[in-house]
Amino acid sequence: MKKVEAIIRKSKFSAVKTALHEVGVNFFSYWDVTGLGNEKEGHVYRGVTYSTSDIQRRYLSIVVNDDFEEVTIKAILESAATGDVGDGKIFVSHIEEVYRIRTGEKGGQTLK
Repeated sequence: MKKVEAIIRKSKFSAVKTALHEVGVNFFSYWDVTGLGNEKEGHVYRGVTYSTSDIQRRYLSIVVNDDFEEVTIKAILESAATGDVGDGKIFVSHIEEVYRIRTGEKGGQTLK
């Protein structure tokens, strides 16, 4: 099993959610997060410069069976990309075991 974590633009969340549902990823968790990015310039709005170093993003945490890893990553890459700096990152890590609390079941079948 794999844990796919993605930090994406908040404006792309709806498209990513739809893309994940289309490939069969129907459960994941997400949070609104603030991070620091590489963009150094501020934006000017009505003559006032605002710092853009604090970046609002959405953090997704998705645990999938190994056979869903590639389709999950592809769905995120294709739906979250704008081609601009700051589109986000995807991290993949190995999950040793998963348990369903209600029944005590363990293993990949608990993800279905």
